[in-house]
Amino acid sequence: MKIRRSPWSVSGVAAIAAFGLTTALTALPVSPAVAVTGAPVINQTFADPDVMQVGNTYYAYATNSNGRHIKWATSTDLNTWTVQSSDALPTLGSWADGNWVFGPDDHGVWAPEVFSTGTNSFVMYYTAHDRASDKQCIGAATATSPGGPFTPRNTTFVCTPETGGVIDASSFRDDDGKRYILWKNDGNCCSQDTWLHIQSVSTDGLTRTGAITQLVKQDKAFEGNLVEAPTMWKHGGRYVLLYSANWFGGDPYATSYATSASLLSGWSKAPAPLMTTDSFGGTVRGPGGQDVVTGPDGKDRIVFHGWDPTYTYRAMYVADLGWDGSLPVVRGSKVKYQAENAALTHAEVRSAPNAGDGRAVGHIDFADSTVTFTVTAPRTGTYRLYTRFGNGSGTTATHQLAVNGVAAGVVTYPQTGWDNWTTVERDVNLNEGRNTITYGKGANYAELDLIEVA
Repeated sequence: MKIRRSPWSVSGVAAIAAFGLTTALTALPVSPAVAVTGAPVINQTFADPDVMQVGNTYYAYATNSNGRHIKWATSTDLNTWTVQSSDALPTLGSWADGNWVFGPDDHGVWAPEVFSTGTNSFVMYYTAHDRASDKQCIGAATATSPGGPFTPRNTTFVCTPETGGVIDASSFRDDDGKRYILWKNDGNCCSQDTWLHIQSVSTDGLTRTGAITQLVKQDKAFEGNLVEAPTMWKHGGRYVLLYSANWFGGDPYATSYATSASLLSGWSKAPAPLMTTDSFGGTVRGPGGQDVVTGPDGKDRIVFHGWDPTYTYRAMYVADLGWDGSLPVVRGSKVKYQAENAALTHAEVRSAPNAGDGRAVGHIDFADSTVTFTVTAPRTGTYRLYTRFGNGSGTTATHQLAVNGVAAGVVTYPQTGWDNWTTVERDVNLNEGRNTITYGKGANYAELDLIEVA
């Protein structure tokens, strides 16, 4: 059963028996995690993935493609997937006409969400084109097996054409058992703001109850003119709202998050996105449409789509998801740490207009000089360390490096000139959770702008 919350913050729920499947095509080959190679785990069209666990099997559902309204796949480890030949939603509700064709093989059936409401009872929310309003709306469907076929209800579940329509439903069940639906109003279609909304629903997920609450809207430069694809999770006693932003059709699409101590108010957005094309070094393009699921090892994963190198289709990726308190960290996606925010000993922050945030750390010139960063690793393993530096010594310079207080060799800097910031890379071994990376005086002189870890 998929519950959008961390397994460490609440008690586990009873597993539901897995159902037999008879519609499998060939299994896709094993792919390593995105953190290692950037390889998708489903290397074909599988956009806006939603993942649910039932017993020992994971079920993934995706936006319409290959002649199917809802494409779906199964796995037992989140890495090796079997794409199924059947359509999980072969028939749309009578309100939907399937005529809004956004691109090839698109009938406007987008972003499914599937959850269990009890043994042999599954609900799907899906987006489709509403015949009456000529806008996208959200419908509901039910099934007795996670692979369907889901039977649609013949009225829309959420439909507000005056706000541009609604898309991207997701479900969240809180610690008290109360269930909610989240969605985005599709205001970017009509020069309106886009808000992420939440509303309580009945235990069976088929009746909306209570007031509609707006959570966040687009207001940061990287978000462009929209936020969408809400995913609610809970970790460390705080709510985490992950969402996608910007235009889905290319590199600007990104995933970010907001946090709050309260489900319905007090949301604070992260200052920078969680996953971008740049943060993955271009190995994943336009990461978004995300979902969170707990893996068979009891640790969290983030599931999302990204464009193939030719921007022809959006494949599905899975990456390790870790936590710095209640803040998410994705393995393989660079996290930036500014040097001026590190712990300094016998070193100084100075103004540096060309550096990140306009400041850098210099005078790391003495035997006791140190610059210590505290970084978070989602899992124990080898990570890539990117050091952005300036070296005006006139020759090669070095810093002594220590990881968690243990000597780890040196970082070597070619001559660049002062205020000419360049990046060097090397690997470091980190433990799951928080780690310290310390730079100390080496040969000659160099300054630090920032580091990134992925």
